[in-house]
Amino acid sequence: MTSKSQTRLKLLSVKWIKLLGIALLIGAFSAFVAITLKSATEYYEEMLFEKSIHSKWLLLVFPLVGLAAIFVLRQHLFRKKENKGIAEVFDSLKTGKGLPLYKIPSHFLNGLLTVVFGGTTGIEVSTVVASAAVGSVTHDKQNFFRKYKTEMICAGISSGLTALFNSPLAGILFSLEVVSRKKSFKALLIMAFACLSALVVSHFFSPGTLFEVNVTHWNVSALPYLAVFAIFAALNSVYLTKSVLWFKSKSALFSKPEYKILPAAVIIGIGLVVLPQLYGDGYHGIKVLFRESDAAFSLGLVALLISLLVIKPLLTAVTLWGGGDGGVFAPSLVTGAIAGLLFALVANHFFDARLIPINFMLIGMAAVLSATIQAPLTAVFLVCGITGNYVLLLPLLLVCCLSGFSAKKMYPFTVYTYKPAA
Repeated sequence: MTSKSQTRLKLLSVKWIKLLGIALLIGAFSAFVAITLKSATEYYEEMLFEKSIHSKWLLLVFPLVGLAAIFVLRQHLFRKKENKGIAEVFDSLKTGKGLPLYKIPSHFLNGLLTVVFGGTTGIEVSTVVASAAVGSVTHDKQNFFRKYKTEMICAGISSGLTALFNSPLAGILFSLEVVSRKKSFKALLIMAFACLSALVVSHFFSPGTLFEVNVTHWNVSALPYLAVFAIFAALNSVYLTKSVLWFKSKSALFSKPEYKILPAAVIIGIGLVVLPQLYGDGYHGIKVLFRESDAAFSLGLVALLISLLVIKPLLTAVTLWGGGDGGVFAPSLVTGAIAGLLFALVANHFFDARLIPINFMLIGMAAVLSATIQAPLTAVFLVCGITGNYVLLLPLLLVCCLSGFSAKKMYPFTVYTYKPAA
């Protein structure tokens, strides 16, 4: 080997060491941000929700406090800039401008305040953008990393989602399916190292899995019902997407953003008084449904599930319209679980389908998420990560692909891809 070849090999080794080393750092810090946000949100959301159980009037007050606090922080601490969710990541990748450092505390605090005070979104999108900002800031700090901007941002996003859902595959696939179409070996390796670092941090600091669910088997006889359910999941997805986009199109209804706070808070508050199960991200309500998934069919239960399906997307849309932080990630999971349980109950009662309700709740979570963000593989492996096994892999793949295809035929846009007419 010539001295020139040796020098080239040494430079290449140094380059890879730098890239993978910074990927490990991005993964660790993104995971720390995600876990801290997750832990704080779970703690304060549970505490405030418990208080509201004993004092129902607090459900009318909490959304106002949350939205008002977000507005004050935006005006006095975050440069009067509204958070636009994942659109900020898309804009950064498109324009070449990095995400500013203040986007980390901005999305962290705004996501926390939105959910703990009852706003019906979730912290996933806040985590995604905050984690993307971690990668973006790293890319801005040294000339060497500037040509790897997309890889650094995707490393932050994938490791943040890994920390939330204990599924590195879901984190990496979300970056590839939704954020960036860049599928190079280098990008995959950087994301893999970031996710590895995130898993290590999660092992020591994560408060635990999102849902404690035990899945043992599924029945082949459920296949025809899975195909029908995929259409039902797609309908719920389109309803959620159109609800969010409709309220978004009414952003100019009030001349100033602060004028939207009170009407939004009133609508959310009334919705929570009627259906307290929808408080915050709604995961606490889904945990109850998982525990009671074998409940017998009753008109009261069916009416409750239908009400949740109808109201949840509307409250999510109003929360975002009123200035709350978040997106459609958690609402898709919650809506999907409700849709799955409703479908299984009705099919078992009227058609003796013998479906396993808990399976359909998990499949519903993946199906609605897949259809809403048009990322079937992300949805499949996210749910596998939640359950900790791959028993439902085949039905998940089938339903997610079919629901995503059906939703795209019904409505070609997602909340990420829709562009209002000029």
